[in-house]
Amino acid sequence: MSDATRAIEAVWRIESPRLIAGLVRMVRDVQLAEDLAAEALVAALEQWPRDGVPQNPGAWLMAAAKRRAIDTFRANERHAAKHVELGRDLDERQEFAEAELDAAIDDRFGDDLLRLIFMTCHPVLSVEARVALTLRLLGGLTTDEIARAYLASEPTIAQRIVRAKRTLVEARVPFETPRGDELEERLASVLRVIYLIFNEGYSPTAGEEWTRPELLEEALRLGRVLAQLAPGVSEVHGLVALMELQASRSRARVGPSGEPILLLDQDRSRWDQLLIRRGHRALEKAMSLTGALGPYTLQAAIAGCHARAGTADATDWNAIVALYDALLELSGSPVVGLNRAVAVGMAFGPAEGLRVVEELRDEPALSGYHLLHATRADFLIKLGRVGEARLELQRAIGMTRNAREVGVMRARLAGLSSV
Repeated sequence: MSDATRAIEAVWRIESPRLIAGLVRMVRDVQLAEDLAAEALVAALEQWPRDGVPQNPGAWLMAAAKRRAIDTFRANERHAAKHVELGRDLDERQEFAEAELDAAIDDRFGDDLLRLIFMTCHPVLSVEARVALTLRLLGGLTTDEIARAYLASEPTIAQRIVRAKRTLVEARVPFETPRGDELEERLASVLRVIYLIFNEGYSPTAGEEWTRPELLEEALRLGRVLAQLAPGVSEVHGLVALMELQASRSRARVGPSGEPILLLDQDRSRWDQLLIRRGHRALEKAMSLTGALGPYTLQAAIAGCHARAGTADATDWNAIVALYDALLELSGSPVVGLNRAVAVGMAFGPAEGLRVVEELRDEPALSGYHLLHATRADFLIKLGRVGEARLELQRAIGMTRNAREVGVMRARLAGLSSV
């Protein structure tokens, strides 16, 4: 691969979301915008190795895509008059400069990229479609990369993306930043999609890998972009803080042979201090913008407690329990209740932790959830009830789809045979 080709790939990963966003504003069609962007990429692959990478590659790509948009509209005979008029209008516009690509336009946050984020995360799409389309258009991942990350076939992901684009057109989803109550509702969807991508990278639901770094990186990048575009929204900074702080543990989560290492057993000197500092700054920003902390900010505060402790024993578990109390009151989530049980066990002993778990055993949302049984097994082991713990670990193994996680529990089960 030539230096020019490598440079093009790097530029494309950075510039393609803004390029597609600007084109969607112009042509009002996600598929057409992506096609025009792809044609601009082809032109770059043809010209840049010969002429060199331009000083402003983003503006070059936009100018190339705009010329192709004009040609496309003029060539369409079915709507000739309309397209010639649009082509004339585009001709009259001055060449896009990088500053213009970044400039605010006329809405609350003022950025084409923000509009595109809201468009790809529109509720008219299924959650799976939102994730795939967001990774495709905003993450810059290929269809094959998304398929491998989510253990799906490439045709399945391709079909999901095509259907999502078609649905946006058929539903006439506007290319705009929503306002008022709709903004809050849609922003929650955007944050959820980004966090789903992060979680699948941090702890994959299935497959052979303990982590998927490419998804971690894309979620972090999307979160940081959103924080720049929506600087006054506390929960955006809360999510960024949460992801930064959790991602800081990545190196310590895997042993020399690729084996998983759980939180309490990690060498905290391997935690990334730069990410921890960034996480704390984002958390401070989130907390400064609101009186009542939202769910992402509360989770970030919990992660911050772990990050401030030099060892597992030094962790302020009482503070973590209090934060989980607030999070549980806000969300009512049984999964949050289970996480709270772990903190209760660390703060007040395994018997108290087990008592909290027992209260959750009949929760429908936890039916088939392997961590309910794994957590109960942990408390039973600490209480010396080894026979019951074996049964719980066996149940958890039968419910787990991630091979690395299965390996951790099998090792723990094998360790009980000598007890």
